[in-house]
Amino acid sequence: MSGFMQVLKIQRWDDHRYYHHSLVNQSLHLLSATSFVIAYLLCYWDPAIAALVAWTVSMTSRQAGHFFFEPKGFDRVNNATHEYKEEIKVGYNLRRKAVLLAIWAMSPLALYFDPTLFGLYPPHPSAAEFVHHIGQVWFVIGVAGLIFRSVQLFFIRDVQTGLVWATKIITDPFHDIKLYYKAPLQLLRRALAEESEEELAEEMALDHHP
Repeated sequence: MSGFMQVLKIQRWDDHRYYHHSLVNQSLHLLSATSFVIAYLLCYWDPAIAALVAWTVSMTSRQAGHFFFEPKGFDRVNNATHEYKEEIKVGYNLRRKAVLLAIWAMSPLALYFDPTLFGLYPPHPSAAEFVHHIGQVWFVIGVAGLIFRSVQLFFIRDVQTGLVWATKIITDPFHDIKLYYKAPLQLLRRALAEESEEELAEEMALDHHP
């Protein structure tokens, strides 16, 4: 067990130091983590509704932080290139995430063109039933994505790495809240400081204007 926890600690640390430099990304991860916890609670009542919350709020905010706000250049803090970090990424790197997100985004089309989804559902659902079916499909995609990468790691790494990664993913929301709860305030302070610096620069420019 001590070995398992040590590997979990390493995976969490590598994920944080390599992929969470941006305060915007950290703040989005806090939003994602909070909504994921809500989705976990909703699973007790309706997994489909939980999946709708998890994919539309949690996953979109989380991945937006990675794709749009996290630096992609040379990481001077860790002395590593972006390509190196992507290569050693244990879980879903940006390329694998793009594939998973494409499957998620395209899945409602299958239900649109075949509302029965090859006979799994009754025909001619109402709009509410259609959305609920989407939630059920997204729940399966989420669980399948977790199991697929875990089993894949069993073969390309070892069983412990796969089990540790699955544990990390499931517990990430709670860990992210603990890690990034200060990020929004830090981001606000930085924005206010930058605004104050701009105002000061403008005032100095006006003072020196002939």
